[in-house]
Order: sequence, then C-alpha cells, then structure tokens
Amino acid sequence: MTHQQQYAHVVVVRLLTQRSVKERQIHQFEMSVEDEYMKKLQRSGWGNQVFLLMLSLLGVGIAIYLTLVHYENTPLVCSESGLINCAHVLSSPYAVVPGTSLPITIPGLGWCVVSAALAIAGLFAATGLWKRRIRVAQFAWALAGLLVVLYLVYVEIVRLHTLCAWCTALHVLILLMFLITLVQLQSLPSASVSELEPEGEEAESMSTLPRAK
Repeated sequence: MTHQQQYAHVVVVRLLTQRSVKERQIHQFEMSVEDEYMKKLQRSGWGNQVFLLMLSLLGVGIAIYLTLVHYENTPLVCSESGLINCAHVLSSPYAVVPGTSLPITIPGLGWCVVSAALAIAGLFAATGLWKRRIRVAQFAWALAGLLVVLYLVYVEIVRLHTLCAWCTALHVLILLMFLITLVQLQSLPSASVSELEPEGEEAESMSTLPRAK
C-alpha cells in the first residue's frame, strides 16, 4: 500500500469515526430535550386535565338533571319568580334545538361528555406530540362551547329578561374550562430542537484530519 493510499484510508476511518461520534451526540441531545419537554408537559398538564375532567363531570350532571326536568321526570329546584326564573327559561322556545322538540340540554350533555373524554385522553397521552394535539383540540372545543354560551346568555338577558340558575352554573363551568384550556395552550413548551449546521460539522471534522506531507 502506497503512502497516498494509507493516508486516504486514515482519512476515511477518521471521518467515519467522527461521524459516528457526532450522531451519538446529536441523538443524546435530542433525547435529553424530549425528556425535558415531557417533564414540563407532565408538570403543567396533570392538574389541569384532572380539573377539566371534574368540571366536565359536573356539567354532565347538570345537563342530565335539566334533561330530566324537561321531560318532567324530576321536579325543578329553582326560583320561579323575579330575575331568576328557571321554569320560564326552560319552557321557552329557546330551550329546544331549533326545528325540533329536542332540549338543548342534550347537545350540552354531548359537549360535556366529549370534554371529559378529551381530559381523560390528555391524562393518558403517551407522547408530547399527542399531548399538544389534545390541548389544541380542548381549546377549540371549549371555544365552540363558549360561543354557544354567549348566545344563550344573550337570549336570557335580551329576549327573555330572566336567568336560569342551573343554566348559569353550566355556563360558568364552560367559561372556566375555556380559561384553563387557553392558559395550558399558552404554556406549552417549545417542541423544537436546535439543528446543527452540516457545513459547520464538516468544517470541524476536516480541521482535525491529518495533513499530507
């Protein structure tokens, strides 16, 4: 083997060795970033998801109760005079889905069930990517619920001039859930990992190679 062939062999071995070391370093760096990211998600997520689940279950209870009241299976426990008049609100045309006899408490029940399912999914999500997706979905779902709440509050105040205490309780729950999802969405840690420039790595590798004499 000539001197030039020996030199070329040394260069190739050195390049392969340095490349392997760099790849291990990058992999370890990415794993450490991912671990830190997951820890942040777990610290900030568990409490919020448990709270969201509790609020959702409370909403399920209220929606079931009002549905039973609508079908006259349960007596209504609420004031029936003055500003707070649940019976007047629940017996109005706005208390049913337009064009049907279905009480709006049933879609409200479905909304709460989906919110509870999302909270459970958030508790058991295995990866950071799925946790982010679930939190975005929770925010979008809570925003949709809040928009409906604003319309119903407008109906109560402007059209009916009375309030339903049970409806207001459910509206407050939805508002709280929206605020929680907004806060946890804004507190999401960055998932990006710094990328190393290939040119810089190659330049560093070439600078350590033995020079031909």
